[in-house]
Formats: sequence, structure tokens, C-alpha cells
Amino acid sequence: MLKQIEGSRAVAEAVALCRPEVICAYPISPQTHIVEALGEFVKDGTLAPCEFINVESEFAAMSVAIGSSAAGARTYTATASQGLLFMAEAVYNASGLGLPIVMTVANRAIGAPINIWNDHSDALSQRDSGWLQIFAETNQEALDLHIQAFRLAEELSLPIMVCMDGFILTHAYERVDMPTQAQVDAYLPKYEPRQVLDPAEPVSIGAMVGPEAFMEVRYLAHAKQMEALKLIPGYAAEFREVFGRDSGGLTHTYKADDAETMVVAMGSLLGTIKDVIDEMRAAGHKIGVLGITLFRPFPIAQVREALHGAQRVVVLEKSLAVGLGGILATNVRMALSALPIDVYTVVAGIGGRPITMRSLHALFREAERDDIDPVTFLDLNHDVVDKQLARERSTRRSGPAAEAILRDIGVVAAKVAQEVR
Repeated sequence: MLKQIEGSRAVAEAVALCRPEVICAYPISPQTHIVEALGEFVKDGTLAPCEFINVESEFAAMSVAIGSSAAGARTYTATASQGLLFMAEAVYNASGLGLPIVMTVANRAIGAPINIWNDHSDALSQRDSGWLQIFAETNQEALDLHIQAFRLAEELSLPIMVCMDGFILTHAYERVDMPTQAQVDAYLPKYEPRQVLDPAEPVSIGAMVGPEAFMEVRYLAHAKQMEALKLIPGYAAEFREVFGRDSGGLTHTYKADDAETMVVAMGSLLGTIKDVIDEMRAAGHKIGVLGITLFRPFPIAQVREALHGAQRVVVLEKSLAVGLGGILATNVRMALSALPIDVYTVVAGIGGRPITMRSLHALFREAERDDIDPVTFLDLNHDVVDKQLARERSTRRSGPAAEAILRDIGVVAAKVAQEVR
């Protein structure tokens, strides 16, 4: 059924259709609307049987999720930004225990300075935690990926983060095709946990493991993620049969067949890139895009296959590996190792900075001429940065850089903080 609906509400309705038995959450923007809606569904009986547990922190949310999943309940939670960092210890525990928890990450920047707007630094900070990570381009895909996530998590007995861009998707109203309960039930089997705490058959969970077996236990998590690379295409094909649309998978390309320049990106940014590519194609430029849906495990073979014929690759990413450059780009370079292809890292949209079609047009034309730096910061105000660096060189007590930069550009820090609240 077609509905004009907020992205958060669409995800909440999709999660409810998956029949979770325990939902535990602590509110943090921009994921709050998702769990608020799910709380309403539990309270009014729309989602039953299900226990909605209000907790005192994000660490508690993941701790409760671990307990409920270990007890054999289909479990869901959501978080963002500092909330994901606060639960990091438990995030590693969930994957280490092999618990099929599904969690929405409404992607948001990590402070300090505090910032509530979108980039991918939160999810990518946990890229090695052992969770599968999938990124949605649209609200329709975010809805669909949650349904597929429960199926995949429970088959592998591994947790999954479904990542959707905060505010850009979570708070955007778009038309989505909401599935029926019958469709979801036909696609998602009744949950049969691979491990469960049962008083009749007592076992230890989370017991200490020494050097004699720890590597083997960790390797199993790696092996299961490699298994996901085999399962996901089949699950996406089955999803198409049941729901009548393509969604999910490992990667997807757009106008890539004869492309000399290939752009790589994740999340909602892909929509803007495709619009720019349409305009550049109309002007005769051979340019295409590769969208990454599955980031962990990273689909090395599929990325290599999609990019091997390009002359250059521009990786546009909303994250920064401080002191190195790009996080996504590093993975792309690994996939293209030994191939004579230039790979450019472009860091863009950090802290929610707009990524405009005008800036992308200029960037892609410069890339076609191989006239960009190996690591580029899109629309960075170099004058402001140079002024702050000069200030720090000349004055020992130069003060907080963030406040100094805000003064330089005519913004008062207190006013920004007030607007955030």
C-alpha cells in the first residue's frame, strides 16, 4: 500500500510487521521518532505480544537487547551518534555472543564539538565490532532493509545495523510502498534461535575464553560474515519475488557500463549523485556510480568487478579517518589493489554540511582531468582553517578552535547550542 509518510514512521511500521518480541530503547536524535512510534504500537496493542522496555541509557538498551536475545526473543533497538559510542562495549558483546539483534542507526556526527546533523562517523566507528552494516539510499530501501535484516541476522545468528541518514531520511516525508503483514510473514520465518538460555538445559554464555580458543571463536564471526556475502543476493532476489521490487543486495550501479569515471558512495547522497550524473551524461561525459549497500562485510569481489574498467574512481564519503583520509576509500583501494586505477578520496557533508549539485559538477569535472588531490575536502573553507592555524602558531593560549572558527565566520557558539537544544 502506497503511503506518504515520515521515514522514521515507515521504519517503525516495517519493524512492527517483523513481529519483534522485545524492543528496548533510549531516545537520542534523530532516531527518537522510530522508537516513539513503536512504543505507541505496543501500548495500543497494534504490536503484540511485545514488551517495550524504557531504559536509562544506550548502554542499558544494548544490555537489555543482549539479555532478551539470549533468552530467545526477537529483539530490536535503535540509536545514533554518541548513543552508539556509549553502548560500544555492549555492541562488541552482542556480536561476540552471536546474537541476532537488529538495530537502526540513524546516522549522525560524533562530537566534540556537539553536532546533531548527519554524517557516517558513528556507524563507521563501529565497523570492526563484528556487526553487519547495511546502508539505505532511500526511505523505501530503509523500510525494506529492516525486513531483510531480521531474516539475515537470524539465519547467521549475528547482529545487524541498518544505517539510514539522520534527518535527511529519518525526518523526510516520502511515498513508500508499505507491505502487508501477510507479505512479511511469507518472507520472514518465525524466529527459531540457534542458541537460547533455557533452565532445563543450562549453559554458560559469555564465559571467559583464553588464548587456546579465542582466535577460533573470533574467526567464526568472520566466517559468518563471509557467509553473508553468499546469502544476501539470494535474500534480495526472494524479496523481489514476494514484494515486487528490487531492494538490498550487496552493491548497485548506475550508468556504469562505459564509464571512465566512477563515483562510489553510500546512503542518501547517492540520489544527488545520480541527478548530477544524468546531467553530465546528457552533456557527453562518461561517468557512473557504484552504490555500496553492504559495508560490513565489505563486498570486495563485487566492488572490483564494478570498477575494474574505469580509468579513475572518486570515493565520496561522509566520514573521515583522521590522519589518513577516507574510510570507505581505504576499503575500495583494497578491492582495487594491483589494478592501475587512480582512487581519489573526497570527504564531504561532515556534520551535515550540504552537498550541492553545483559542487559535485565542479568536483567530477576536475576528477575527469585528474586535477584533484588524492584526499580532498569538498567545500572546505581554507581561509578559515588557515586563519586558525596561524592563530595557534602565534598565540600559545589560542583557546578552543571550534569557538574561534565560529567567531571568524560570524556565528556565536551560544546561539548554535541554543538552536541545537
